[in-house]
Order: sequence, then C-alpha cells, then structure tokens
Amino acid sequence: MTHDTSTAPLAEDDRPVKPAIWRGFQRKCPNCGEGHLFNGYLKVVDECPVCREELFHHRADDGPAYLTILVVGHIMAPLIHIAFTRFRPEPLVLATVFTVGVVALSLFLLPRLKGVVVAIQWSRRMHGFGAPALHDEGNITWTRLQ
Repeated sequence: MTHDTSTAPLAEDDRPVKPAIWRGFQRKCPNCGEGHLFNGYLKVVDECPVCREELFHHRADDGPAYLTILVVGHIMAPLIHIAFTRFRPEPLVLATVFTVGVVALSLFLLPRLKGVVVAIQWSRRMHGFGAPALHDEGNITWTRLQ
C-alpha cells in the first residue's frame, strides 16, 4: 500500500502566526511580506503580485471594523477623560478635536486590522487558505469559489 504525501497535512509551523500578523499590519502579503495586500483602501487583492499566493479566500467581514471600534474606544475614552478633567476645554472644542482624532485613528487602523485578520486566517489555513482541490488529472490546485 502506497502513501500519497501530496495531500498530507503540512507542519504547524510552516505558516507562523506572528510574522504573518506583522506583515498583515503593514498591509503586505502574509506569505512573502513583499507584495501589497490591498488594491485600494480595503479591497484585498486576489493574489499577491510578488509570490502569487492566492488571497481571495479571506472572510474578514465585520471583524476589522469591530476591532477598530474596540481599539479606538479604548485609546480615546481615557484621553477624553484626561483632557476634560485636566484642561476643562469648552465642550464644543473637546468634541471637535476628539471627533477628528477618532475618525483619523479609525481610518488609519481599519486597513491595518483587516490585514491582521486576513493574515491570521492565512496562517491558520482558515476559509480555504489551506484546502487543496483535486482536478481530473489528480494534480492539486487551488480553486476560486464564485
């Protein structure tokens, strides 16, 4: 009886999570760290232009938005409290300054956190990032779901 190694699971550390997360935060391909992850602001490219790793499998959905709200809220809430108790600015000034700060921080973090979510999914082989499909010839290839 022969053992087919082409479909054997790969080692757990062949896609380390920490480097992938850092590459995703930098908006780079989680595989090579060279190619850009996005085409535009939040549209993930179908494949890396450098290493040709397919990235269309991602299912980030609302995760990055929730993470952005969580991070921005935890940063800005104490700052609003400190600014109000120490400096006592006019309420309209405080609201204006912190509205601009919240929007700017959210726009900065959202694509980076989406890159992190995509990188985690890639490194953990979630949502089709590690599942090969067999074609008629028996060769392992990757198929895109339409």
